[in-house]
Amino acid sequence: MQIRESAEDYLEAILVLSKKGGGVRSVDIATMLGVSKPSVSHAMKLLREDGYIAMDRYGTVTLMDKGAEIANRIYERHTVLTKMLEGLGVCDEIARADACKMEHDVSDESFEKIKEHLKAKGEI
Repeated sequence: MQIRESAEDYLEAILVLSKKGGGVRSVDIATMLGVSKPSVSHAMKLLREDGYIAMDRYGTVTLMDKGAEIANRIYERHTVLTKMLEGLGVCDEIARADACKMEHDVSDESFEKIKEHLKAKGEI
């Protein structure tokens, strides 16, 4: 299941916003990602057409199963990689920004080894 990095970012943002409670709207996604509302509107159209999200008539965005699967995978990578970088002494803000870049490209094998290492150290 290969989708663009930007689509992964949108799906992760929807997941994070939904965890805060309440409905997720395009304007919330735009604010979180620092992108324009037209950019979000275009992305939501494509994600909806591909079956990753659903939108109700009020514009509330919901992850569909395949969208949630990707969002959860990316979110886990982001969280684990952030913890790893913070454990190496990288400041929070830079760790989060770098983890966001790394989460899309790190191989499954490398990610699993990082996760195992952090679990063994009791950091996750």
